[in-house]
Amino acid sequence: MNVLAPVRRDRVIADLPPCFRKEAALHARPAFHPTVASACQEQRTGTVGFKISKIIVVGDLSVGKTCLINRFCKDTFDKNYKATIGVDFEMERFEVLGVPFSLQLWDTAGQERFKCIASTYYRGAQGEVPTASHHTACPRPHLTPLTPPSAIVIVFDVNDVASLEHTRQWLADALKENDPSNVILFLVGSKKDLSTPAQYSLMEKDALKVAQEMQAEYWAVSSLTGENVRDFFFRVAALTFESSVLAELERSSARKIGDTVRISSNENDLYLSAPRKKPKCCQ
Repeated sequence: MNVLAPVRRDRVIADLPPCFRKEAALHARPAFHPTVASACQEQRTGTVGFKISKIIVVGDLSVGKTCLINRFCKDTFDKNYKATIGVDFEMERFEVLGVPFSLQLWDTAGQERFKCIASTYYRGAQGEVPTASHHTACPRPHLTPLTPPSAIVIVFDVNDVASLEHTRQWLADALKENDPSNVILFLVGSKKDLSTPAQYSLMEKDALKVAQEMQAEYWAVSSLTGENVRDFFFRVAALTFESSVLAELERSSARKIGDTVRISSNENDLYLSAPRKKPKCCQ
């Protein structure tokens, strides 16, 4: 029998985690969308609790993608890590508003020679819902590369201007096979601990501009110290969950005449008040 791992006590999300910068946030609401909160309370979330949301992490070589994932999933930091070959993944289970929710974090190689392999894993074709293997103590689901991602995390080094510039191409590659209106984007600056306040302030101004251009939510983290890492992944889990529930409700209500579920355009949403089109940087 295929059984997912239980949810750890420190993976329970009862309130919407705040954004990092309101200037570049998917939305600035202080709480979950009322429709989502109501659906969870009334246990009307459909199959959301049984699905696994795929999160693709991309970016240049050595910007800290693996360290970011390992800090959250394993609470470790290895200065002597080996570069990712192809693709690796970690599985994290959450409980959001009382509903189980699973994220699969795909760590892709930043080396040019592995780009053709990595691109396969963020191709947005229809795939089957993965099932957990019963051969391991902590099940690792078998997930086809063609399962479309729920979110794309583009990582750059806040101490390397070139890595920020390259994020535009990483996003363009990721969106070649994906509908930009169906995926949540995050732009994450890593290695914040290596930057002085003055240096970081200058870089952040440029990063916020790029995030706004991409219609991505911006975060800055340090995998070495753990600064903002947990908050970031909780935000990812919460927003992908919210999006999944809204999509599930809209699908289930499509059969009812005049009954649709959408985020109102008069809310204080930076990016979600209108359908996202392909970002200018990727056209």
